[in-house]
Amino acid sequence: MNLRSLLPLALAAALLTVVGCSKSEVAPAKTTATVAAAGELLVAKTAAAPEWLAKEIAAYPMQTCVVSSDKLGGSMGPTLDHVWRVAGQPDRLVRFCCSDCLPDFKKDPAKFLAMIDAAKAKK
Repeated sequence: MNLRSLLPLALAAALLTVVGCSKSEVAPAKTTATVAAAGELLVAKTAAAPEWLAKEIAAYPMQTCVVSSDKLGGSMGPTLDHVWRVAGQPDRLVRFCCSDCLPDFKKDPAKFLAMIDAAKAKK
């Protein structure tokens, strides 16, 4: 073998190495889970058991979005149900009027969870 015949093999190996590295550096694919802080997740309702979800929806203390105060299931479209998960604590249902409210919730989840707790205490 001479250098000319090795050149295509070297280029192919280099290309595979670069492609392999770039794939690992690409942002992970979007999932239904969003990390809010260490050990805290906001996940889509599909991650919850259907029986648990039905019970939590029936007992949910608010008829409005915890972030915007818009009516759930109103002009903003169907209600978006998510599950708040914290390691070592029970899951919690959080209901939103639209996807625009998710970033605000993620900025300060404790504030909005306290609002749900206050509504539950009044109920």
